[in-house]
Amino acid sequence: MTLAHPTGHWYLVQTKPNQEARAEENLSRQGYVCFRPQRERKASGRSRAAGSESLFPGYLFIQLNDVNDNWYPIRSTRGVNRIVSFGTQPTAVSEGIIDDIRQRLATLAEPAPTHQPGETVRVQYSQALEMDAVFLSADGNERAIILLRILQREQRVSVSLDQLSAATPVNQRLRA
Repeated sequence: MTLAHPTGHWYLVQTKPNQEARAEENLSRQGYVCFRPQRERKASGRSRAAGSESLFPGYLFIQLNDVNDNWYPIRSTRGVNRIVSFGTQPTAVSEGIIDDIRQRLATLAEPAPTHQPGETVRVQYSQALEMDAVFLSADGNERAIILLRILQREQRVSVSLDQLSAATPVNQRLRA
């Protein structure tokens, strides 16, 4: 059971490598209010599965009443490395920063804007290679079918939606 401290402040806790979830679970069991910002992670290649990942790897926030809370149980919790401090006292994080992080997380959760059939899009294959193409249709939730002009021939190609962005008109690119 976690109880919020109405007059408490937020503090930053550094966790042991890859143990943010373990630290959060153990601190919550002790009655502390924790906040570990996370975002959805897409599968990339063979090595990583889709899921969620910490927005700040190695850190989480904890709400404490700095007058009554004992710091020792936090430092000795499994998964916790230390409480971030400057000097001898832990440094409080303002409520405004926590609210700002929560608002930004809410915008990350919103679906990305979709492209319309016939719209010119920019396909980014690497940092050095970008090409313009015509968006034809969505291919599930993660991919799109585009019409790409290669060697003076048009070819239908399936690409990841992450590779697409709105194309900048040629006359605007020349001015930049």
